[in-house]
Amino acid sequence: MLLTHGARSVLRAAKVAEGAGREVCGVRRWALDVQQRSNHNKAACALANKLARICYATLKHKEPFTDRQRLTKKLNRQAFEMPA
Repeated sequence: MLLTHGARSVLRAAKVAEGAGREVCGVRRWALDVQQRSNHNKAACALANKLARICYATLKHKEPFTDRQRLTKKLNRQAFEMPA
């Protein structure tokens, strides 16, 4: 429930920032894009899910979350082939 309330707050603040002409990037941009494709409640739940996954990953790996580190890790990921 707390993650959902936090996600609603992030969506609202990102919408206000976007309306004021400030730059919105990272997870906030992703959340606003989801909100444009669907509705506010679905976007809040999707963002809460993403926040839960970020919390789990930071606790598991004991590393702070940064968008740049996540993007670099994703780009360097190797695809695995299924054995024949």
